[in-house]
Amino acid sequence: MFLLRKISHKPRNSQPILTVAARLFTSPVNSIPDEPTSAHYDLLVNAAGESRDFDNLHHLLTKRVKDHCFNTVNTFKFITNSEGSLSLLPKLSQTLARLPKGFTRKSAYDALISRLCKLGRVEEALRVVELMAREDYGLNACSFHAILNLLTKKQRNMAEARRVVELMRKSGAPPDLTSYNYLLMGYCFSGDLAQAAGILSAMEEGLRVDARTYDALVLAACNAGKLDGAMVLLRRMADDGVPVLLSTHVYVVNSLLSRGFYEQAVKFVRGFSGKDTWLDTEAFGRLAVKLIKLERFGEAKEVLDEMRKRGLVIVDQLKDYESKITNKKY
Repeated sequence: MFLLRKISHKPRNSQPILTVAARLFTSPVNSIPDEPTSAHYDLLVNAAGESRDFDNLHHLLTKRVKDHCFNTVNTFKFITNSEGSLSLLPKLSQTLARLPKGFTRKSAYDALISRLCKLGRVEEALRVVELMAREDYGLNACSFHAILNLLTKKQRNMAEARRVVELMRKSGAPPDLTSYNYLLMGYCFSGDLAQAAGILSAMEEGLRVDARTYDALVLAACNAGKLDGAMVLLRRMADDGVPVLLSTHVYVVNSLLSRGFYEQAVKFVRGFSGKDTWLDTEAFGRLAVKLIKLERFGEAKEVLDEMRKRGLVIVDQLKDYESKITNKKY
């Protein structure tokens, strides 16, 4: 419970209890505390937006940046898919245009784009992009990330995603590594390896691949049944010092298990362990759950024993599964 959380002691900022109490009981609910947070500002911004108080909204968006409380995915949560809410976009855009130029204004527009993408409103998000480009509001590749994420991951509209990338180039915001990774993952997920190869060729022009790039390539290899190729990519990641993501582990493990290579899946997870405790806990734990569901109790017990040997946390859900195999014969 909130009231029972441990309260940190800050002697340098200590004040008489009567002063603190007076402030607590007299401060209005919508006031800005001495040590504000992004979450607190989000609440105030959304309250101002819901009440159509755009002057206060302008003030809050300006002050939060001065207080180093930057915009988040919740900043414009008062914008919803309702017709009445969407009708506020022109007035909101005018308000953002009056913000101090530079990071304050640019980050606010970026946050609005992210909110619109959260709602699945690609067309409206692109209108904001066009405004930023036309008025020189700091449009760059980061402004497009939420749009590409929506198109390539949720809507799986790769044709529209390619059109957005062309718009990036025309707008003077050429795609960066993250932008290309969205496209690459989209094509790898759908199995369109020819298009994926084209993206890789474009990335070779001055961009250095990262864990997300490898993640997409390993997925493509696993989906194509080329486990040897996936292992080559993983070894290359190790050689290049690129960390292996949990999702990359999952692709390989799922591919091995689907082909009946149970012991190899255990050896794979064990072979790539020892560098990150959280990753080890997740990788071993997920493997154990999958093995139990497949009724591969012997391998599951081996994984659980390995977790205890390494001192990894076994979550309650996994303990419940473990109880089911205690008396099983395997």
